[in-house]
Amino acid sequence: MRNKPLVSIIMNCHNGEKYLKNSVRSVLRQTYRNWELIFWDNCSTDNSSKIIKKFKDKRIKYFKGKKLVNLYSARNLAVKKAKGLFVSFLDTDDWLMPSKLKKQIKLYNNNKSIKFIYSNCFLYYQKNKKKELFEKKKLPEGKVTQDLLSNYRVGFLTIMIKRNIFKNNLFNNKYNIIGDFDFIVRVSRKINFSCIQQPLTYYRHHEENLTKKNIDTYLNEIKDWLKKNKKSFERSGFSLVGIKILFRKLQFKYIIKKVFF
Repeated sequence: MRNKPLVSIIMNCHNGEKYLKNSVRSVLRQTYRNWELIFWDNCSTDNSSKIIKKFKDKRIKYFKGKKLVNLYSARNLAVKKAKGLFVSFLDTDDWLMPSKLKKQIKLYNNNKSIKFIYSNCFLYYQKNKKKELFEKKKLPEGKVTQDLLSNYRVGFLTIMIKRNIFKNNLFNNKYNIIGDFDFIVRVSRKINFSCIQQPLTYYRHHEENLTKKNIDTYLNEIKDWLKKNKKSFERSGFSLVGIKILFRKLQFKYIIKKVFF
């Protein structure tokens, strides 16, 4: 199985019943077969557990948390259950294209030094049932930290990362929204990124998206991140201008929301 390593797909769920079947079916349709789905039930009170248990596939492994925790605490708990050489992530409202894992593993088999792979993706707008390409320009590879700080373009559901990276790099559970960004930027300072330029996943835009509902939290978390990381990054020669511009845009959006809605 040297050329067909196990891939652990992490699915964190808290009341995700609405689109759950579609997301799980996209995993079952993978043309690459050596995967496990780590389904972490973060104390759901809807039908999520009933839905996932109806899928009779031994590769689907169900775990339930003892108490409700935030997303990034739940991600850390789920990662600990993973057995794969690689770890990937899928939220309950998004889905994978059938060739996602196969194409990423093929890239790894051609270069066994690869530790992190991501790709382009499609944005799917639930309201009008339309899709568009997430990024029309070429995505960065190699040393990507400054690219991420200037214009963050990593779709979290597209990534595949060596599991051993998590030994010294966990998600910061003090964040509720920007934990993915924080984790990926930290990891980018230590390892090179590889990229498949074509889209391999679908990210669903809808009214219940966490960032969309909590712009004030998003704003506060970016402010906190800048405060804690500014000196470290600037001492290393990185510019944070892109993050500061994003922060100002969010401030404006927040003010408009408070005044007019």
